[in-house]
Amino acid sequence: MWLRVLLASTLCLPFFATAELRHYVASLDQSQWKLSGNTPIICRLEHDIPSYGKAVFTSIAGKNHNLNFSLDMWVKPDQVTQATLMSMAPAWRPGILSKEITELTYQKYFSGEVPRNAAWSMLAELERGMQPTFYYSDWYNESNKIAVGLSAVNFTRKYGQFKACLAGLLPYSFDDIAFTVLTYEFGGSELTRYAKAQIAKVQEYLAYDQQVELVLIDAYTDSYGGRSVNQKISEQRADTVKKFFISAGIEQDRIYTVGHGEKRHVASNDTIDERARNRRVVIRISKPM
Repeated sequence: MWLRVLLASTLCLPFFATAELRHYVASLDQSQWKLSGNTPIICRLEHDIPSYGKAVFTSIAGKNHNLNFSLDMWVKPDQVTQATLMSMAPAWRPGILSKEITELTYQKYFSGEVPRNAAWSMLAELERGMQPTFYYSDWYNESNKIAVGLSAVNFTRKYGQFKACLAGLLPYSFDDIAFTVLTYEFGGSELTRYAKAQIAKVQEYLAYDQQVELVLIDAYTDSYGGRSVNQKISEQRADTVKKFFISAGIEQDRIYTVGHGEKRHVASNDTIDERARNRRVVIRISKPM
């Protein structure tokens, strides 16, 4: 009876409990967490794993509370690999049961990424002193088992700073400002109230993101008035927006403007509302991937 119970208990253990492991985890002295990104457009919390790589939690500005986790390995998987993410108690907390967080698939030549909800679970487990640990078979030799742990030592204070950063993220992302349409009041260079709010968003975002590669500015008018006058008005509007980007720190040779005058209407010019839609400046912003 005792033998059957022992055998059943052994079989219930995951494969990594009975296999010989190469275990990568920071020691008490090595364990450090750092905030490598702390701005209103990106929050990044990093943890070095000696002889293995780096664990990185990242959240960027946007409408949703996004969170990405990446296990940035020095040596990327040479083939598709299945892994298990567990919450384990560190050696100095014996008796606490482990639990599975999720099953994962490491793609060939990519760092290991974790779904958003599982990433939040990892942070919660670290906050209570547990050690999120990845288990998988070595892609060079499946008989070798690998365990990669994130130490909770020195985590709490940096996590508090990370959460404060999350609370200060802008509620819009680069994609939300990368294509912006500004509209104008009738007969001049005055932006509409909505357009002023849009350009303020662009200004606020660019104050923190200096990686803009190219800005394309296309200005248009309605067909009210003479064509030559409208052409000049569109060019003036484009130049005004260009000056805005220059004042935001964008190099002049990265900004291209075109005044189209009455050309390329997006609506007819029969009504006040339709003409208002045609009085516009279209801004397209790109940056390195």
